[in-house]
Amino acid sequence: MSLDKRYDFVLLFDVQDGNPNGDPDAGNLPRLDAESGHGLVTDVCLKRKVRNYVGLAKGEQPPFEIYVKERAVLNRQHERAYVAIGAADALKGDDKKRKGGDKVDEARAWMCRNFYDVRTFGAVMGLGINCGQVRGPVQLTFGRSIDPIVQLEHSITRMAVATEAEAERQGGDNRTMGRKFTVPYGLYLAQGFVSAHLAQQTGFSGDDLALLWEALENMFEHDRSAARGIMSTRGLYVFEHASALGNAPAHALFERIGVRLREGVTAPRAFSDYVVNVSEDGLDEAGIALHRRIG
Repeated sequence: MSLDKRYDFVLLFDVQDGNPNGDPDAGNLPRLDAESGHGLVTDVCLKRKVRNYVGLAKGEQPPFEIYVKERAVLNRQHERAYVAIGAADALKGDDKKRKGGDKVDEARAWMCRNFYDVRTFGAVMGLGINCGQVRGPVQLTFGRSIDPIVQLEHSITRMAVATEAEAERQGGDNRTMGRKFTVPYGLYLAQGFVSAHLAQQTGFSGDDLALLWEALENMFEHDRSAARGIMSTRGLYVFEHASALGNAPAHALFERIGVRLREGVTAPRAFSDYVVNVSEDGLDEAGIALHRRIG
């Protein structure tokens, strides 16, 4: 059953001695707001981690397959949709982009049923074999650090070379130099939205929503790497409205989650250096329930 209520949520996560989201335009340094010095983590990065968790948890089986994943060839998935709905003939011919005809809506519906990330985040599936476009009910903002971050650069050495020729150029010394970029510590806040109306269109269900919360709580536990350092979900605060249209503006709800440094702390290095204040005054009267899934 599709959702019949709106949800807004706040996600708190942190990084210690790692690079939460490298910027390819800046040599893979941690992303940064150049004016304020606050760290950034893109919505695309967060959605990637949700996709990866769902793929692991559900074994890439329908209806929880993942559409956008490493080494995926998207038009092969589009072909599967047309075969599944018995419209493979619509793909014949050279100009496949213009094929599909009145079967596009059926193909789009099959993609939503089969792929978790399509019915959750949406997708543009009009390139090549046309499966239309889906506007997803779940959207995320960039994560932004509570305080300005420090971008550290570390010189590292490798005690080996890749080829014999490289070893000869090094004169027998196989050490090579490299760089590694980290944030000593950063606490980030991202905001999210779940639209009941768009959920009706894609078939996003209560079970899908429960899986989303599970993924947001656990996604960093299965995303370890040498570059990440230690990343953890520190807070997940979900505002449940009483209706599909909602009972309050999202920004007014988000402002109820306040995060500040503890008195006397000037250089935060742990989550315990922060205080999280949550105001629940008047929420019941407004028809809104706050679920503190973490925090």
